[in-house]
Amino acid sequence: MEGDLRGRPAEAREKRRDAASSAAIVIIFLLVALTHLLVLAAHFGAADPLIWWQQRAYAADDGPGGNAVAPDRLLSPDLEDNNPAACLSRHEASRRWKPTAFPVPPYLVERLRRYEANHRRCGPRTALYREAVSRLRSAARNADHAAAGDRHHTCKYVVWIPTEGLGNRMLSLVSTFLYALLTDRVLLVHEPPEMEGLFCEPFPGTTWLLQPADFPHKLDAAAFSSRSKESYVNMLHNNIIRYGYGAQVLPAYVYLHLETVFLLTESVKLRLQNHTFCEEDHRLLNKFDWMVVKSDNYFAVALFMMPMYRRELERMFPAKGAVFHHLGRYLLRPGNRVWGMVDRFFEGYLAGADERLGMHVRNKQIFPVPPEIMFEQILRCAREHHLLPQVLATSEPPTAEAKKKKAVAVLMLSLKPEYHDKLHAMYYTNATVAGDVVVSVHQPSHDGEQQSDARAHNERALAEIYLLSFCDRMVTTGWSTFGYVAQALAGIRPWMLLPVNRNKMRADVACVRPPSVEPCMHPQPSLLTCQQGPRHLDDPVKRVPFLRHCEDVPLGLKLLD
Repeated sequence: MEGDLRGRPAEAREKRRDAASSAAIVIIFLLVALTHLLVLAAHFGAADPLIWWQQRAYAADDGPGGNAVAPDRLLSPDLEDNNPAACLSRHEASRRWKPTAFPVPPYLVERLRRYEANHRRCGPRTALYREAVSRLRSAARNADHAAAGDRHHTCKYVVWIPTEGLGNRMLSLVSTFLYALLTDRVLLVHEPPEMEGLFCEPFPGTTWLLQPADFPHKLDAAAFSSRSKESYVNMLHNNIIRYGYGAQVLPAYVYLHLETVFLLTESVKLRLQNHTFCEEDHRLLNKFDWMVVKSDNYFAVALFMMPMYRRELERMFPAKGAVFHHLGRYLLRPGNRVWGMVDRFFEGYLAGADERLGMHVRNKQIFPVPPEIMFEQILRCAREHHLLPQVLATSEPPTAEAKKKKAVAVLMLSLKPEYHDKLHAMYYTNATVAGDVVVSVHQPSHDGEQQSDARAHNERALAEIYLLSFCDRMVTTGWSTFGYVAQALAGIRPWMLLPVNRNKMRADVACVRPPSVEPCMHPQPSLLTCQQGPRHLDDPVKRVPFLRHCEDVPLGLKLLD
């Protein structure tokens, strides 16, 4: 008994030594693993190793039918949101999209987190915002704060003014946000009645809405034009602001007019104003604390053409064909009212199908095409590329009964009902050739005409853009910004219906598949007035390797890898 009692302290000491040794081994292992993690993160260009690790974890578990968080959720500022009901689409849309082919760049995630912090610091309801608004409303002029030594205390803003249809608005809003990222500005949105509640608040703990009382000028599209005295180009021409000067006394804000200019020469050309995408102009624009932007196009493409922004853009978007894909998913989530429309229609008409084919038909050209000609082009596109099954000239099914029939749901989106009715009647009346496919055709709405100033119309348009983006394959109409947004959100290259040859009243090629999911920038930025760069080249595609002309707009520009 005494021997047992004397041996226990020694045994306990030995156990403690073993435990300490095991703990030391575990600590060494963890340190080695952490070192490897940091090395790998540095190798893949991640400024934040946790961002890199999080992305690798999502990527490893990616795939249809899995329980993994979709890759685009890395972009979400609401991953730790305690109130997911505030924006249902931010948490639920990822389940509807097909798995993306575009991994989220870690540096883009880092820049978005940095932007969110700056928006919380400078956004509405903050002391810095109230101070900035006070200076703006008192017509205090921008001084060169860098010369005064207080630039790091100053918040800078870009105010977005909506114009044209919803597709144009979404393209220009994403472009303006990209500009805000590049210039460390806070994005503020003017929300007219027709857009109230259309989108969720994208930035956590703050708002992006600009109250009209905070701005000294009436905030609507009609109040700003190329003739406005606050227009940057007009101020430049009138010598109110000048190149090459040091500290300048500047107006309280500047208006950047980025609407499309139609030039009717030997053919229709689409251009932007001079002095809007030259480096010397952007260096001068950067001196303004407040900027107003109105645009009807995807001018993000033009930012990639400027060397002063190129390096940062290439870090944020190693895959240049996924700019809108990432930023659109981050910024433009439908509000709950619109999401309810999306969810009900998807579950009621599309969820049970084996395959979903989305079709967006927009007969909006200078000379409208008769509906029967457009419908023939749709069928030709579907037949040539095997998008839909062929039908028999009889309603009787083939004699050999198929073992299992594939269900294909066609989502037809158009302002007119004719295309839905014709396609529905074709598959309702006639059997398919093989008899192994059942086709159903569904159209959520047909408003007749575009009504951009009507909130209910915009809600239906946004719901249908998202429904189209949830399809497995899609057919879109050339020149349509509605289709551009849907294809970029989905990350799917559509089959695009090309304009009809007016002489033949038939498209030479029914549809083509673009090499990139990126939207087309219809108007070219004018670079001939820029002080930097070759003035003799009017076509930027000749010197920028990641630019191409658009399939539907021959002089338009788009990004691709």
